[in-house]
Amino acid sequence: MKIIDLRSDTITLPTEEMRKAMYEAELGDDVFGEDTTVNRLEQMAAERLGKEAALFTPSGTMSNLVAVLTHTHPGEEILLGSEAHILWHEVGGASTLGGVVMRTIPNDQDGRVDPGVMEQTIRPKQMQYPQTTLLCLENTHNRCGGTVLTPEYTSAIADLAHHHGLRVHLDGARIFNAAIALNVPASELAKPADSVCFCLSKSLSAPVGSLLCGTQEFIGRARKWRKMLGGGMRQVGVIAAAGIIALQEMVNRLADDHANAQHLAQGLAHIPGIAIHPEKIQTDIVMFEPPTTMSAPEFIEQMASRGVKFTYPGGRRVRAVTNRMVGTADIDEALNRVELFVRELG
Repeated sequence: MKIIDLRSDTITLPTEEMRKAMYEAELGDDVFGEDTTVNRLEQMAAERLGKEAALFTPSGTMSNLVAVLTHTHPGEEILLGSEAHILWHEVGGASTLGGVVMRTIPNDQDGRVDPGVMEQTIRPKQMQYPQTTLLCLENTHNRCGGTVLTPEYTSAIADLAHHHGLRVHLDGARIFNAAIALNVPASELAKPADSVCFCLSKSLSAPVGSLLCGTQEFIGRARKWRKMLGGGMRQVGVIAAAGIIALQEMVNRLADDHANAQHLAQGLAHIPGIAIHPEKIQTDIVMFEPPTTMSAPEFIEQMASRGVKFTYPGGRRVRAVTNRMVGTADIDEALNRVELFVRELG
């Protein structure tokens, strides 16, 4: 039985072209700034996001943490959505290692925070309060189902944050998914932010890595924080080479993942007992609810035994993420297996 893995787009394997590029990569010591492959990748990333400079890190978690450390000082406060990846899935690093307070603003179902609520949440500059210095946004929004933030929304809320003296960091782990969904350059989505990061190791299919982008001055300070966190990886061009191929070859194909996600959503909507709103699926993440006769974790366990892998984001929800390793025929087979199981439930 073929395993159809819809747990995440992180399960993608590097392409043969990536493997060849990794094998042939020109290398040097990146801590000395001498790895030409890394330098090329960082330049490409900065150009694609419309920023002056970029920094290669092992992961999106490190990129986000380095951004917070660079933008803030211990004892300050950052604002972020109640469903933010930084809050839920990054082990509290901003607070533990950065010494900052993480204060949340409710995310709506589209991953946005209300600008008015954000403005009201900013602390007055008084002796007894931590100073609010950073707003963190997320595009696409993971826990809200891969929803996208438009350039207009991002610009408006970033302008408001800047008006109050805050800096803005954009967790753009899947920003190229948002760009494809909105048919705009990723640089337009990143333009209002002071810093932005994106992952190479999700739907872009590189095996490792994330890029943090910002001004030359910001990246210079971020590079030192990366070193402190153990991110000075020396001859790292051996993996950066795959990132170059990811940016050159893998961005436009994200539309295929989006089409498969919509195909999956439409198919699930026709299975009695499955609760889903296909019209809300914007990118490669599909959230749905199983039949009410069982919990989401039970459904996930049962489907795993039938060769279809999902993940559990909490509550009644089941999460599926389309990716390069799963084709349209695989989606059809997954739907057949889900429908058969639901029928067995009666």
